[in-house]
Amino acid sequence: MRARRLSVLAATAAAVALPVISAPAATAAAHTAVASENCHKEGPWKIGTSAVRIHSKPSSKSTVVGVLYQGHKWSHGKTHGSWVHVKDKTTGVSGWASMSYVYPIIYTCLD
Repeated sequence: MRARRLSVLAATAAAVALPVISAPAATAAAHTAVASENCHKEGPWKIGTSAVRIHSKPSSKSTVVGVLYQGHKWSHGKTHGSWVHVKDKTTGVSGWASMSYVYPIIYTCLD
């Protein structure tokens, strides 16, 4: 029983290590260069859910003036705490959206 367990562990370790060992060094270098190129840059803003409420003020207790759907064209402006001012270009509605749902893509350094 113990011999079988050892053989299974050895086979699993070999299967996991195989892609790492066989990957060409140039592939790893190319990914590092791309990541370094985008290091410390803020990417495009994104809606992290299917729809976000647009409020009249930067507060969840303020009046909801519209809904920003993921497929709509929109722009962002200034921020206030955890809120960002958005304009839904599809409907023309503007107001504040929570940055829990609307946020920039942040690139991370891998060096």
